[in-house]
Amino acid sequence: MKKFLILSILLLVSTAQSASLLIPMDEVQTNHLKAYGAVYRSLDLSQKGEWLLNYRGGSFLMNYSHELADLCLLMGVTCERITQGQVADIYRQIEVENMERVELEKAPVIAVYSPPSAQPWDDAVTLALTYAEIKYDIVWDEEVLSGALDDYDWLHCHHEDFTGQYGKFYAAFHNQLWYQADVKINEEIAARLGYNKVSDMKLDVAQTIYDYVRRGGFLFSMCSAPETIDIALAASDVDIVPREFDGDPVDPNAQEKLDYSKTFAFENFKVTLDPMLYRHSNIDTYPDRQVRFSRADEDFFFLFDFAAKLDPIPSMLVQNHVNTVAGFMGQTTAFRKSLLKKFVTILGQPDNYDEVRYIHGNLGRGTFTFLSGHDPEDYRHMVHDPPTELELHKNSPGYRLILNNVLFPAAKRKERKT
Repeated sequence: MKKFLILSILLLVSTAQSASLLIPMDEVQTNHLKAYGAVYRSLDLSQKGEWLLNYRGGSFLMNYSHELADLCLLMGVTCERITQGQVADIYRQIEVENMERVELEKAPVIAVYSPPSAQPWDDAVTLALTYAEIKYDIVWDEEVLSGALDDYDWLHCHHEDFTGQYGKFYAAFHNQLWYQADVKINEEIAARLGYNKVSDMKLDVAQTIYDYVRRGGFLFSMCSAPETIDIALAASDVDIVPREFDGDPVDPNAQEKLDYSKTFAFENFKVTLDPMLYRHSNIDTYPDRQVRFSRADEDFFFLFDFAAKLDPIPSMLVQNHVNTVAGFMGQTTAFRKSLLKKFVTILGQPDNYDEVRYIHGNLGRGTFTFLSGHDPEDYRHMVHDPPTELELHKNSPGYRLILNNVLFPAAKRKERKT
């Protein structure tokens, strides 16, 4: 009888040790956004896991622990304790269907490029990170130019204007105190760092970010940053900034002097040199797209379905519990498809239109992913609008795209040649 009890206890201990925790990401998940945070926290504690691409909406499989189970409970995240036999069944299904297992190794160290001053609008990525309880650091021009990006795996840029034109808000807001304060702070930082013009400083920041990606960094960018960083890089040897912003006129031959070989994703674009127009270039399809999308409920885009075993990277970036995502506007609302470089992978786009919403590409040993628009749960987010309350959107497909990118660097990666 004593031996039987000992064997039973050992069997129970062995079973507990071999159990796994499945965090489903299909429609049964009560809080998709915080689920990413639970996985991140587990990885941050050196607990490895797996991302099950295309299995139940891109679910996560982690080693079972009471700590992780309790964390999911506290965060309101649905999880399922499963046996090794159930895991084996999942693996068999993955083997024969368009699914894949991707090992998650460690929590990425995250930086968000954001100004030190408060802004009259919010950043969807910092909202997502804060809500999901994922830690991050804020970096700005001084940190970037001093080499701080070497300490980070993942960098986010949102509505930054890397051309030094302050978002092209001059016509509408140059008399507003918040706009004047933004100009003053940027000019003070530029002077302190030895630059005569803000645009020169922003160009060096853009080139530093480009080099960070080339050497192996992960860049995720939204809103106007994808457009303006490529404009700044292409115009590295020419002045495209009007007198209203930097005190001297633009080069009259600026358009002909652009060098598209220096950009991340876009080529052959036309820059807007008029300071009174709220537009940087024709990369953004706005206002042309207004002809097609007159109402918010008509504006949506589709995520592409990739072969998970052959293309695990784009597959990771589109994991979702739905295939259709509601559109949303921003300083750059959508990217013009005809201006994409040929190697860029389209992850999501509307049907039958010359625009894309979500793209990805490789650069050297690193990657970049660009998502157009400002806030996935606020169709037309305006200056002074309150921040989005994510507790009301905890199953947001658009915000899931952001958090896919946050966990993407955690995946075990194969080294590529530069």
